[in-house]
Amino acid sequence: MIRVSNKACVRHLGRQSMKAAKTRNCIAVLAIALTTVLFTSLFTIALSINDGFQQSNFRQAGGYNHATFKSLTQEQFGEIKEDPLIKEWGLRRFIGMPTEAPFHKSHVEIGYSDPTQAKWMFCQPQEGRLPQEGTNEAATDTRVLELLGVEPVLGAEFTLTFGIGAGAVETTQTFTLCGWWEYDEAIPADHVLIPESRLESILAETGYVPGQDASGAGLWGLDVMLDSSLHIEQDVQTILANHGYQDQNRQEDNYVNTGVNWGYTGAKMAENMDPATLAALAAVLLLIVFTGYLIIYNVFQISVTNDIRFYGLLKTIGTTGRQIKALLRQQALLLSCIGIPIGLVLGWMVGGLLAPMVIQRLDGVVSTVSVHPLIFVGSALFALFTVLLSCAKPGRLAAKVSPIEAVRYTEGSQSKKKAKRGSGRVSPFSMARANLGRSKGKTVVTVLSLSLAVVLTTITATFVGGFDMDKYLSKSICTDFVLADAGHFQVGATFHAGMALPQEVIDQVTSQGGVAEGGKVYGMTTAVQEGVTEDWFRSANQQWYTEEQMESLITGMERDAGNHLLDRAQLYGMEGFALDQLDVMEGDLSKLYEPGGRYIAAVYNKDDYGKWRPDSHWAKVGDQVTLRYVSEFEYYSPTTGEVFGSEPPEKEAYLSRAVEYQEVTYEVAALVAVPSCLGYGYYGADEFVLNDVTFCQDTQSDSVMLYAFNTQEGGATAMEDFLADYTENQNPQYDYVSKVTYQAEFESFRAMFLMLGGALSFIVGLVGVLNFFNAILTGILTRKREFAVLQSIGMTGRQLKIMLVWEGLFYALGSILIALVLALVLGPLSAPTLENLFWFFTYHLTVTPVLILLPIFLLLGGLVPLAVYRSVARVSVVERLREAEG
Repeated sequence: MIRVSNKACVRHLGRQSMKAAKTRNCIAVLAIALTTVLFTSLFTIALSINDGFQQSNFRQAGGYNHATFKSLTQEQFGEIKEDPLIKEWGLRRFIGMPTEAPFHKSHVEIGYSDPTQAKWMFCQPQEGRLPQEGTNEAATDTRVLELLGVEPVLGAEFTLTFGIGAGAVETTQTFTLCGWWEYDEAIPADHVLIPESRLESILAETGYVPGQDASGAGLWGLDVMLDSSLHIEQDVQTILANHGYQDQNRQEDNYVNTGVNWGYTGAKMAENMDPATLAALAAVLLLIVFTGYLIIYNVFQISVTNDIRFYGLLKTIGTTGRQIKALLRQQALLLSCIGIPIGLVLGWMVGGLLAPMVIQRLDGVVSTVSVHPLIFVGSALFALFTVLLSCAKPGRLAAKVSPIEAVRYTEGSQSKKKAKRGSGRVSPFSMARANLGRSKGKTVVTVLSLSLAVVLTTITATFVGGFDMDKYLSKSICTDFVLADAGHFQVGATFHAGMALPQEVIDQVTSQGGVAEGGKVYGMTTAVQEGVTEDWFRSANQQWYTEEQMESLITGMERDAGNHLLDRAQLYGMEGFALDQLDVMEGDLSKLYEPGGRYIAAVYNKDDYGKWRPDSHWAKVGDQVTLRYVSEFEYYSPTTGEVFGSEPPEKEAYLSRAVEYQEVTYEVAALVAVPSCLGYGYYGADEFVLNDVTFCQDTQSDSVMLYAFNTQEGGATAMEDFLADYTENQNPQYDYVSKVTYQAEFESFRAMFLMLGGALSFIVGLVGVLNFFNAILTGILTRKREFAVLQSIGMTGRQLKIMLVWEGLFYALGSILIALVLALVLGPLSAPTLENLFWFFTYHLTVTPVLILLPIFLLLGGLVPLAVYRSVARVSVVERLREAEG
């Protein structure tokens, strides 16, 4: 065989043949662009959410430095910062926090940060600068200034009263504003930055010694950036070892507290993606590939069918099947070079519009639109893969055809099925039905493409309609309103006596009228211990400690007479209305309604889907539980046994043991779950519920943690308005949550999925309509000679138009029928999966989208064929016959 260098000839032939198929090219470019739009918008939304999560995680973590060495002495700080593994470092020295109004609902930290650490902590002034040494300057955010009632004007003075360290020492200081930045609600803590010299003078003025309590006030915090975020934990351990320190055992003298920025590990989507999320993402990608395949395949399949004689003639002059395949691939790649860039730009714009709408409905995620190169590279590669996949089969068809078959080829002529001889009456209806069977592949692809949009719309409606507000509210809030101290609703806040809800505040609410029923929940403000087995303690706490830490912890724990470990317990005291809201897993809760009765309920946990977790507590119905109410501890050295007294030492390691206490034994009457709206909002200890009278008697405390209540029918709006004004203006120390709050959150969540599903359905529907238009257009153009022949033997233009309308209606009705069947079949099959993914989902069958789209599709099926035929009918029958013969 003689090898001929003819690649340039094939390329020239491909370009010239493209010029002769301008309509096909436009449709193909549009199809490729739409497919790319789907990929690009999906990747833009996904990576924008990922970037938003990462930025949110950094803000919640307090900065984007890799790691922190906490509560160092000045000598330790100077030593560790010189380690060669540390590429950049910043200094932070915390001094205190204001806790009284107007800051009781905010977390505000006062301290010194050098410029590097301030940048990492998102505290760079947008106006002004950071404070200078030797001055009384301070920089802060607009939220702090707003709470103080100070205008953000450089040079303005403001006064702060705050507790130093743990709050035992309080001071009032006046500062001059030298810089400010905009408040960012994604950051849980506000900062007031002062000069290090001012920090030192405040310490000297108040007599506070850095390290005298566990707050770390006045000590040195070293924030660092390392070579890479891939192995932060290992690098931190290496740095510690290089200087003879460790962060495992607090009892050792060489202990240094460290922290790894969880934003770097928590924000990696791939590491945190569960199988269900991964499967959903893969399903969407496959759906887009399939959608793009349907239209691009149909475009090239119809193109090959139209040009089959051309390929046959190429075969007669010696063109090989491989060269014909290369010719088609070349055309596909040239069209991709036009369609893919258009799709990338449009897709990023669509994704840029949708991403902020999605992100704003995700709690605490920073709104951002990603421009990561992966969006464009990944979308282009997926789109190119779809194009090459779509033109593979048409390429094989063109390569296999023989010159003789090509000359004789007409649509449907490849069918080897013997035609039936019929005696029925020929009509436009029967001809239209027969025409669809001539090219079954084209018919199937077109019908599937149209039905896919209907199926997606139906799935979206079913999915969004299945979100059950009652289920959502039942997990979020069990009563109409919950009123408490504002600190109770703050993340990380621990209940104490200063957060107790006074009776006069409750009276103020009930005096408004409209309260149908309500009840108090008392919170624990005194020390309570329970005796647990060592096995239970290990199993309940193994996720929080290393094996070495666990052994050290158990060794230092106090034991009761039965050799049980004495661990902290957490108690609730509930009035009857609050007890009514508990979910009983086992037992009889009625015993807890007896005032002063020695009965208790053990609190178990449920997962997000309402399933009980039997391993979340050790107590069972009928068990005897002895609780130790401690009124005084003494502190002693774990090494020498020396007793330090009733106050913990400032700098030495210590353990504690109860010296004054009362023990009370209860019978477990029931196993219950406490609704989240009535709980503490934090865990870490076994929980039990007592009735209010027994709780107050045994704990010797009466601090009300919250008041939950329902309103009479029609009274929720008035109470919402009253509480909004009361907690914002009259008594801002208190706050509330209500069903109205969570209803708005639920509607926002549902609207997000409706918007995404609607956008995807619209684009897929556009692809389907384009495919339908292409099928009708090419079907009419390739049959111009056939139509001319029919008209020449007596078929009227009206009959021909009726036949074409029936063809269009068959496409439309077929797609609606297939969509209806798929909706009826896939709905019940997908219901269990959706109910597992979303605990508040309840499946309801709906065919409303099918019924709404039916008239639209029928209109489409009738008008498109008529519009296309009108352009063909402008040429006379004789001219069409001559054109075909030529």
